[in-house]
Amino acid sequence: MIGISKLYCGAVEAGDVLRYGRHSAKLPSHLLQFSADKKPVVVWNMTRRCNLRCIHCYSSSRNVPYRGELTTEEGKRLIADLAAFGSPVILFSGGEPLIRKDLPELAQFAVEKGMRAVISTNGTLITRWTAAEFKKIGLSYVGISLDGLEETHDRFRGVPGAFRRTIRAIRLCREAGIKVGVRFTVNRHNVGDIPAIFDLLEAEDIPRCCFYHLVYSGRGSALREEDLTHAGSRGLLNLIMNRTKDLFDRGKPKEILTVDNHADGPYIYLRLLREDPKRAAEVLELLKMNEGNSSGHGIGCVSWDGTVHPDQFWRNIALGNVRERPFGEIWTDAGNELLMKLKDKRPHLTGRCRTCRWLDVCGGNFRARAESVTGDIWAPDPACYLTDEEISKGE
Repeated sequence: MIGISKLYCGAVEAGDVLRYGRHSAKLPSHLLQFSADKKPVVVWNMTRRCNLRCIHCYSSSRNVPYRGELTTEEGKRLIADLAAFGSPVILFSGGEPLIRKDLPELAQFAVEKGMRAVISTNGTLITRWTAAEFKKIGLSYVGISLDGLEETHDRFRGVPGAFRRTIRAIRLCREAGIKVGVRFTVNRHNVGDIPAIFDLLEAEDIPRCCFYHLVYSGRGSALREEDLTHAGSRGLLNLIMNRTKDLFDRGKPKEILTVDNHADGPYIYLRLLREDPKRAAEVLELLKMNEGNSSGHGIGCVSWDGTVHPDQFWRNIALGNVRERPFGEIWTDAGNELLMKLKDKRPHLTGRCRTCRWLDVCGGNFRARAESVTGDIWAPDPACYLTDEEISKGE
């Protein structure tokens, strides 16, 4: 995650991180990306089933029962192991996690074990009762997917009326006193809705929005040719930065982030270098703490059947299964060559990534995207939009 508000708008300084010792157990949620120990935030895709038919779904979900999902008791064992291992956050996802009736019980268990519990949902199944339960449990955050305004969103989600139900869910969470935000996956067909999304954030008093770059996984693989061009990605970042700064300048700040393309970090720094060199130096320090892409290190995924993956998009890479070994053992298995390489990718990257001046702040960007396009895990990420001049160490 790249915090536009934190970096470009000055909402966070290096000292804010350092006063917590950069320890994940002590850092507030909004500063976890700067932790030194990089204890993994774990996405648990607790079910593959979903009530919508999103065209960019990384898990290729359908509204049918799937066999082999972890039971409630297996889920509690997983959560207990994650808590003992020191994972600070568990993100309940899917499919659609609200399809599982034991979600409140499992989220409550995670909170009782000292973890921060977060839910990623399409929002359409949230009711007033659900929102009240979430508040009572003490959820840290509910992220609700929104892919544009009504026509765009319903087309992407494959179900008429999804937009209105999603907006209702956001309002119910806000009324219940739960921190709620929007998750927006960007591509050529919805990028034009982003100015209206900023208007919506303001009109609905939504405090947070994450703009996700497209990762070519699951049904999202078919959208590879619909991703933004490099020029489009640069334009996207400028738009998001400008609109975020406008909110701050008008005294209506929001927490705005971009996700899944760590070229965004150097791009922000280079723009700040022209606009505010003093702030640029502070931002570079924060970017070095962030370390860029953290698949297999600071982010991990457990699938519905217990399989552990380096991240939620890289489903063809299985590191082990929590039905056979605890997550902590799998995550620290020195005998897993790929996992160990992911924890220090620098010696293995090829092409322009290997010699890039931003490698320490980008981390080589998304390996799943590189593999999807080139078949080579260590090839440059094709979504990196930085020019050869911008990545040159000779600058």
